[in-house]
Amino acid sequence: MANQSDKKTYDVVVIGGGPGGYVAAIRASQLGLKTAIVERENLGGVCLNWGCIPTKALLRAAEIYHLAETADRFGITMEKLSFDLASVVKRSRDVAATLSGGISHLMKKNKIDVFMASASVLPKTDKLWPIALGKADTTDETLYAGKVILATGARARELPSITPDGENIVTYRDAMTPKTMPASLIIIGSGAIGIEFASFYADMRVAVTVVEAADRIMPVEDAEISDMAEKLFTARGIKIHKKAMLDSAAASKSGVEASITIDGKAQTISADRMILAVGIVANIEDIGIKDLGITLDRGHVVTNAVGETNIAGIYAIGDMTGAPWLAHKASHEGIIAAEHIKDSSDHHGINPLDVPGCTYCRPQVASVGYTEQAALDAGYDIRVGRFPFRGNGKAIALGDDDGMIKTIFDKKTGELLGAHMIGAEVTELIQGYVIARQCEATEAELMQAIFPHPTLSEAMHESVLDAFDKVIHF
Repeated sequence: MANQSDKKTYDVVVIGGGPGGYVAAIRASQLGLKTAIVERENLGGVCLNWGCIPTKALLRAAEIYHLAETADRFGITMEKLSFDLASVVKRSRDVAATLSGGISHLMKKNKIDVFMASASVLPKTDKLWPIALGKADTTDETLYAGKVILATGARARELPSITPDGENIVTYRDAMTPKTMPASLIIIGSGAIGIEFASFYADMRVAVTVVEAADRIMPVEDAEISDMAEKLFTARGIKIHKKAMLDSAAASKSGVEASITIDGKAQTISADRMILAVGIVANIEDIGIKDLGITLDRGHVVTNAVGETNIAGIYAIGDMTGAPWLAHKASHEGIIAAEHIKDSSDHHGINPLDVPGCTYCRPQVASVGYTEQAALDAGYDIRVGRFPFRGNGKAIALGDDDGMIKTIFDKKTGELLGAHMIGAEVTELIQGYVIARQCEATEAELMQAIFPHPTLSEAMHESVLDAFDKVIHF
């Protein structure tokens, strides 16, 4: 597309520089499309700067601290063990800064113009979408795009009656950069964000209480995995309240008090600090969605299989389009959208059942595909295999044999319907089952595959064998 006079004109403008947006921009540029990206805060978005990456740095520090505390199991003695909170937080922030700088390099390498500003898409004129850039109410300049990809992500959901104050009642941002370590902590919500924080703080010697409205923690996971996770977290000293509704919370200089209701009975719990981890809200305000007439469903942008909205030429990807709210899903959607812009005959959407989910708590949790109940609800006649890590030599040698791997197959066809894991490094293992589903492998291919010994991955093989009554080591 040629420039029109002195207008800054692009084939594609991506609004939002998170894992969906920056990947979409790179792929669009690779395909020969003149591309710009607009980001109002930090390249890499929430995931890289305030989510996926820095939380893993914190969790790694907590893991090392836990290993040091329990080093006597391995014949190693340590004395006067301590941690410096400021240094722990600084390393987490440094990791995020390093990767954000890496994204800037990728933009230059791929000749993508970067604009650090807010953006709002205006009604189409002259076959182009004007995009007003600015800060606050000031418009600095306007870009013009043949196609637009919205990738503005989401933010932490706030409860109507409870306002975070950044000290006693906090969201994930403040929870990642604590100036002091609380002696006690209440976490509202037991999804991935809540459980990861519960795991981090518990390993750093904080008394943690988790409050979950559902009848089990980590409610999107297979029920059997949720139950095992609860037992293992409870064994670590984490208190868990299920089917608990948060009625109110009041902060003071000394801490926070929360009123909760469990089975119709009200009670009060208190702690030094509270983290709200009750989900996210799509960032759809002030980017032109309402004026353009883009269809929404419960606050999320509605798209088709390739990411296009009801307005031709405008795409949306990532967290702003709804669950699952995962960085890798956003990145994949960005690639699909860019490829469809280049060649509209290229149709390949995402099957949500093929998107793996990972929670980096201790023990880790990972899954892909149907849960056992969902498979039954879908009408499948199933075979289920299980293998505990206590039967795996590598897990025993690591001193980390709590957990299991569960596989679910269609009894009729041998299709791998789902896989669910809890235990050491399962977030690294789950991709094996993701590839199996993508390649439409049946139990025959999985059973005939040779897994290296000794590895944790052998438990994956044994779980498949167990589903067909061929398990060897248990």
